[in-house]
Amino acid sequence: MRTNQPQTIYLSEYRVPAYLVDTVDLRFELFEDGTRVHSTLAVRRNPESDAGAAPLELDGDSLVLESVALDGKALSEGEYEDRGDKLIVESVPEQFELSVVTWIEPQNNTRLEGLYKSSGMFCTQCEAEGFRCITFFPDRPDVMSRFRTRVEADKSAYPVLLSNGNDVERGDLGEGRHFVTWEDPFPKPCYLFALVAGDLVEKRDTFTTCSGRDIDLRMYVEPRNAEKCDHAMDSLKRSMRWDEETYGREYDLEIFMIVAVDDFNMGAMENKGLNIFNSSCVLASQETATDVAFQRIEAIVAHEYFHNWSGNRVTCRDWFQLSLKEGFTVFRDSQFSADVGSPTVKRIEDVNVLRTAQFAEDGGPMAHPVRPASYMEISNFYTLTIYEKGAEVVRMIHTLLGPDMFRKGSDLYFQRHDGQAVTTDDFVRAMEDASGRDLSQFRLWYEQAGTPVLDVSDEFDSGQGIYRLTIRQSIPDTPGQTGKKPQHIPFALGLLGSRGESLPLRLESDSQDAPTERVLELTGETHVFEFHGLNECPVPSLLRQFSAPVRVRYPWTREQMLFLMSHDPDGFNRWDAGQRLAVDVIQSLIGAPKDSSIDARLVAAYRHLISDSSLDQALVANMLQLPSAAYLIELAESADAPAIHEARERVLKHLAIALRDDLVACYRRNLEEGDYAVTPEQIARRSLRNTALAWLLQINDEEGRELAQRQFRNSDNMTDRLGALRALVNSDYEEDRERVLEEFYERFQEDPQVVEQWFSVQAASDRAGQLPQIRALLEHRAFDWKNPNKIRSVVGAFAGQNLAAFHRPDGSGYNFLADQVCRLDDSNPQIAARLVTPLTRWKKFAPAHSELMKSALERIRDKSGLSRDVYEVVHKSLAG
Repeated sequence: MRTNQPQTIYLSEYRVPAYLVDTVDLRFELFEDGTRVHSTLAVRRNPESDAGAAPLELDGDSLVLESVALDGKALSEGEYEDRGDKLIVESVPEQFELSVVTWIEPQNNTRLEGLYKSSGMFCTQCEAEGFRCITFFPDRPDVMSRFRTRVEADKSAYPVLLSNGNDVERGDLGEGRHFVTWEDPFPKPCYLFALVAGDLVEKRDTFTTCSGRDIDLRMYVEPRNAEKCDHAMDSLKRSMRWDEETYGREYDLEIFMIVAVDDFNMGAMENKGLNIFNSSCVLASQETATDVAFQRIEAIVAHEYFHNWSGNRVTCRDWFQLSLKEGFTVFRDSQFSADVGSPTVKRIEDVNVLRTAQFAEDGGPMAHPVRPASYMEISNFYTLTIYEKGAEVVRMIHTLLGPDMFRKGSDLYFQRHDGQAVTTDDFVRAMEDASGRDLSQFRLWYEQAGTPVLDVSDEFDSGQGIYRLTIRQSIPDTPGQTGKKPQHIPFALGLLGSRGESLPLRLESDSQDAPTERVLELTGETHVFEFHGLNECPVPSLLRQFSAPVRVRYPWTREQMLFLMSHDPDGFNRWDAGQRLAVDVIQSLIGAPKDSSIDARLVAAYRHLISDSSLDQALVANMLQLPSAAYLIELAESADAPAIHEARERVLKHLAIALRDDLVACYRRNLEEGDYAVTPEQIARRSLRNTALAWLLQINDEEGRELAQRQFRNSDNMTDRLGALRALVNSDYEEDRERVLEEFYERFQEDPQVVEQWFSVQAASDRAGQLPQIRALLEHRAFDWKNPNKIRSVVGAFAGQNLAAFHRPDGSGYNFLADQVCRLDDSNPQIAARLVTPLTRWKKFAPAHSELMKSALERIRDKSGLSRDVYEVVHKSLAG
């Protein structure tokens, strides 16, 4: 059972399981007042274990044990011990069959782990340790078994009964009940087990694999969502084809299924053959989902499908290796999204998450390596470090090896470890063996926490035509780690001449034409690179495509940033130069007198972006987004959030006033004719149009107001309708704000996913989302404390996006968040632990704020019966 002082689990203490389970035979009797689970395990001693004739220990959580039998003989209470969290059988033979019957109550399961009910539907979430909430089992990923599952339920209430694998038998049982039996021929860890039972609509399609096999594709949704499946189904088929063509991975079962669930702690889960999705991550239509949602759904569908090989066929040995499957699969889904959309825009999106959120994690009290050395509660380690930084580590291997050798390495990895539970070392070793590269030093990326800092300086010897670039790397101390070793860092570089031309990067050793871009490999603390044959001092284009997850410190001048913003052929670095310029201008205004001038060159740069139709409009749409307040806070030494917000707003309004006519022209130029489509071109046009509209409403422009009202009324898609709603909500037109919010809700109140967007628009707004309004949203009839999406859309959006209101000087925002965390800790500790995050960076802020944040954390710490999940986050935050 849960304890207030959880034990720390260490990677160094890993031991192979004492017993293996070859097959699992499950029978679920689903009733309204509970579920009886019959489990029969074929168990044998692990020949690789040194535990000898150790007792059999099975994990459990919140189970009522009804019976235990060994090889068909019922055991008496003296022959086993039920500790609640463990079922222990002292004396077992080398090989045996264990039968266990447990009773669980899914209808009362608010943690949403194991088997629970959501909107009248039974569903499961077993990763990471949810299977122990269903039946007693060795709940660890290195115990891989073949599952056969029979599901029995009332036929009228639950006509659809699903589990992993292929359905092999079905029939009626009498008294209005029926059953379906599913068999998964592939061994898997229990965290990939899934079960769904409900009254669902089935949408079908087919996919023909590269070998000519026809795969039955099925989506299951509630009847009201029947028209929202097409995009996810199309995304699935694109993912399947891409994985065959790019990685040579063909799907292996006869059926692939997706189920949409409203109440889900995560985004989606890759259970073998039966992916369960949070409804917000899979359902979409033109009328109810934004362009961002369409793109997100495509990426998540791809991610979960790609897990079939990078996570299911080859899984992680233990939870310390979580990035083995998640980092690799995030990299794969990022490749996919870049291939089907804009590679530059995708890279910008990924790096924005890294620099704003993952770097903050790396610099905070919960900092941990991509392969952690210890944890208390595994659910706290589904982090941006595991996922996003883990993906960057794989991306660096791809950069160092090149696409052909990387593909050779991934082929070897899948071939060598199919059906196994392995480690990040096994993945890197496959890359080494395939390519012949020594990646020994590169492994430090998995072992060392923190974001490396690269200090770059340069000089030009005009007499010899030599440009010298000096790069020094260091890694800040993080909790439990000091004195870190230099890491192997790929550093992509270009040099530009005064006319914007790319210059050759000629090393002294080059015997032929030199390339205009190189990937330098940093392995020591300091490197000096010399480039010869230059007639002028170049402007360096550093870390192109963000070739490593590092911070670069270089004394760029505003002239250099403006130059790169206009001329860099690397689209990512062009965007990055614009971001650096905007950051420099905003930072210069923080705490400055109100009449301080704003560099006129910033206005000129943005005017050029808006008016130049020859530029990639998708890139322009991203370049017009000012750096977020969260990113500016991350860059600050001692952040004053209200002052940062004020400076950013001042720059935004200054730009909007100066560019008012350009913004109106941009809006009108990007009005669309023809049918709505989710294409890069149309997405860019809508993004530009809505950015222009948002800027106009920031300065209370009357023409902008009329444009927003017209767009809100007449839009045929959610991107534009929500864009107009957000612009009006963030304006000073209070009457408009109230009216459009009411109209929007009245129109979409029956659609939970759209209502979540409605909540979020208000909670993230410093005008509509002050604490009194946030409290009112929590009392709204559409809000539901049992639904994680609703909680995230109000509490999460307020604390994570509405930084001006959250960081009020009186600390009321911090106390509000502490109240909600304490409330949720009793019902859904996973969600509670994730909501704490904004408070964990208390040391990042100016003293007036940090002390109040710390006090709110201490109040959470002192809550009686604190869950393991929240305990770990809060105690590490206060100690860090």
